[in-house]
Amino acid sequence: MAAGNNPAFNNPAFQEQGAGRAFPTSGQTGSGAQTKYAPPAAATDAAVNAQLEGAYAAPSAGAIETGRMTVEDTVIKTIGLFAILLVTAVAGWLWTMAPVTAANPSPTMAPWIIGALGGFVLAMVVIFTSRKKIRPALIWGYAAFEGLFIGAISAFFEFIWPGIVIQATLATVAVVGVTLALFASGKVRASKKATKVFMIAMIGYLVFSLINVMLMIFNVPIAGGAFGLLSQQVFGIPLGLIIGVFVVIMAAYSLVLDFDSIQQGVRNGAPRQYAWLGAFGIMVTVVWLYVEILRILSILRGSN
Repeated sequence: MAAGNNPAFNNPAFQEQGAGRAFPTSGQTGSGAQTKYAPPAAATDAAVNAQLEGAYAAPSAGAIETGRMTVEDTVIKTIGLFAILLVTAVAGWLWTMAPVTAANPSPTMAPWIIGALGGFVLAMVVIFTSRKKIRPALIWGYAAFEGLFIGAISAFFEFIWPGIVIQATLATVAVVGVTLALFASGKVRASKKATKVFMIAMIGYLVFSLINVMLMIFNVPIAGGAFGLLSQQVFGIPLGLIIGVFVVIMAAYSLVLDFDSIQQGVRNGAPRQYAWLGAFGIMVTVVWLYVEILRILSILRGSN
């Protein structure tokens, strides 16, 4: 099943294939090749047995040996991207807090804006060009800009609500860990019906977010508060908290779709470079999850 949530996986490499190989393999010979010499059966059996014994004794072939995408290689690339994100996140944090003094207690939003815009542009380039060519350098750049954004927004929220970043980080790690464990155990799987519901909910959330931003830009009274409509209360509960819980569930299901797409890419025998696209897709979802959790916690802290 094709991943319908994350545009990073909107690629034939991560979708179910029909009969036959999804990708051509090298080393195929033409049908017209002729054998000039046929060795005796005993010699052939001995050679085959020797090859089999050597194959069993040798270590398992990895992504480098096979030239194909593997789950292990995707995990390594994902860790590498998050390492880049952490380094630039530190830079974004320090940059944001640099102008804060006793006389000027205001963090700068420059790295926040630069990181968000840079990450968005590179994400669009990666998504719309990945069908023709995977460019790891662009994915590294995306991780760097996202780190700048994450570091800046985290510093800004931490400045207002001390301790909120560690809470959001632990919550994000917990959600990702539980989702991965449930998926690995086979207790949670993507289904066509659930994915359709997810897509409807996602479109609705995107439309709501766009309307909310527009109302905040034009200072519409109903969208008053730090988070616009999300700051309004329903039966004494902030609307942002109610919607935020559902969004976190959507993000968790998006991770399930991401994991499923990566497995499908491995089954399809996708080239090794597609592991970068799988790592990119996971980063997109995890960053989204972290920002949503950060917003939920800020609404809770603000309401108190």
